[in-house]
Amino acid sequence: MSPAPSAPPRRLGFLGPAGTFTESALRRLPGADAAARVPFASVDAALDAVRSGEVDAAVVPIENSVEGGVSATLDALAAGHPLVVVGEVLVPVAFVLAARPGTRLEDVRRVGSHPHALAQCRGWISRHLPGAATAPSASTAAAAHALTAGGAAYDAVLCAAVAAEGAGLHVLADGVADNASAVTRFVLVAPPGPPPAPTGADKTTLVAYLAQNHAGALLELLEQFATRGIDLTRIESRPVGTELGEYCFSIDCEGHVHDLRVGEALMGLKRVCRQLRYLGSYPRADGLAPSPPPGTADADFTAAHDWLTRVRSGATT
Repeated sequence: MSPAPSAPPRRLGFLGPAGTFTESALRRLPGADAAARVPFASVDAALDAVRSGEVDAAVVPIENSVEGGVSATLDALAAGHPLVVVGEVLVPVAFVLAARPGTRLEDVRRVGSHPHALAQCRGWISRHLPGAATAPSASTAAAAHALTAGGAAYDAVLCAAVAAEGAGLHVLADGVADNASAVTRFVLVAPPGPPPAPTGADKTTLVAYLAQNHAGALLELLEQFATRGIDLTRIESRPVGTELGEYCFSIDCEGHVHDLRVGEALMGLKRVCRQLRYLGSYPRADGLAPSPPPGTADADFTAAHDWLTRVRSGATT
């Protein structure tokens, strides 16, 4: 769990309704108990509320260990008025299959939930509900509340146990998942400002647009990290939306913007990319410090800079 910003937000938005895994992530943030929690129906709505000042920051899902990046969050951060990530939280994810009272497992013909939840339980559904169809929802908790309200196009939902209880649903099966170690990563997003101070175990998030779509263009981008010994913890291509075949790259890398090697990598990217959007540096939730290859630690960059300064001043080496 990463620390919250130095001044805890007074109003925290999250992907709602109450009972989502996103709310669970929010509750793990230091200072969250003292903040007003404001649910939103979608990732876009939560982030737009940060942009407008309706809330001071928002918690949204960004990555799942089974399904990868959350497209809605990646795309919303890549476009619109800039926002920055100031913290992250990792939440182990376990689902229950819930339905209205009186529904039996054999009655379930269609299962509703967030697309990532459905993907994480695809094998379980195939084994225990052969032939059952699936229906996507904005969130796991939204699926549960829609089923309670009636009119939902499904017979059961995959959601957190707390969401099932809050919606008055009956649990047909618990511990539903294909991977018991599945984890979802959530980020705390705020308006632009100075990043949290470096901790020695940080991440930096950015979006890079290739200058030209030519052979070796992606290699030029990746070399900016490789030559400085910076590990990428996530890289995904996302369509720009202008025409088929045009993509940008959403990237998480180890290190902080104030680290010399990360700063040099960002300058290198700025030279070779058509556009570079910096989305923040923040403490890693797992607390893992990087192990730079020989010659790529900040001390090595400082020593090299000092050497060049002496050379430029006329000193012999």
